[in-house]
Amino acid sequence: MAIWRPDPTFYPSPRMATKAPPETLAYVVRLNSQRDGQPDAMCVVDVDPQSTTFGKVVGATEMPYTGGELHHFGWNACSSMLCPNAPHPHVERRYLVVPDIRSSHITILDIKENPTKPTVVKVIEPDVLFERTGYARPHTVHCGPDGIYISALGNPEGEGPGGIFILDHDTFEVLGRWEIDRADQYLHYDFWWHLGHDTLITSEWGTPRMVESGVLGEELLAGKYGHRIHLWDLHRRRHVQTLDLGAEHQMALELRPAHDPTKAYGFLNCVVSLKDLSASIWLWHRHNGSWQIQKVIEIPAEPASEDQL
Repeated sequence: MAIWRPDPTFYPSPRMATKAPPETLAYVVRLNSQRDGQPDAMCVVDVDPQSTTFGKVVGATEMPYTGGELHHFGWNACSSMLCPNAPHPHVERRYLVVPDIRSSHITILDIKENPTKPTVVKVIEPDVLFERTGYARPHTVHCGPDGIYISALGNPEGEGPGGIFILDHDTFEVLGRWEIDRADQYLHYDFWWHLGHDTLITSEWGTPRMVESGVLGEELLAGKYGHRIHLWDLHRRRHVQTLDLGAEHQMALELRPAHDPTKAYGFLNCVVSLKDLSASIWLWHRHNGSWQIQKVIEIPAEPASEDQL
């Protein structure tokens, strides 16, 4: 009789994950920065120090379309499959989910048969994404307990709101928007969660129009880029609280929650202060039943010589 066991790369705790064997291959995006009609690609780099090809590209798979720009990507499954309230312990970590931030394609790569030569098994066309979610410019991928969560910067017209949509774990079908009640959330960038506290956190960058051709100086100086994070009820998919850094602090981007799932805190980076051009790190945490945020590190701007600019 067959016995089903979870994927051995799923770990019930972060402490157990730290004791796992190191990865021997890394997947790295190769961008076509020349815009010469050639596609971007997913490269495979040997990171095994004992290998004769250590540090070298040992494989690559080109995207089946041109004119895009790969950015973030992620796995179809991870340790969140063991989440008690939505367990999927028999899903394999075998697919890379690769969004395109410019064209809005999403490519699914299978690495099981030959990890050094990922195989394209599905491409989600932009029109499908637009029709089923109203979102465009997919960005961040996280494998969640009830589906694959992907953030999007805005709508097909280049404006907002941005948000999150869900793919099915097994078929990679687009299931639709995640948010039921978004309150005043409009800009979007990163997202993460505290599974043990049933809380999702999102951050802010700008709409596609505000970022695709570089930062718009007038809108930056007017404080129109993201400067807030949002706390959500993960199970009910509803907005709970907004934490505002202040419009002086522009582009509140990467979210990194505590590795310990019992702890309700995490860190956020902010790109620039309009007051003195400093960057900063912020700590969000739960206190007396509500969420709070405070600056914990300030990184001052440094003058650069003209030949470095």
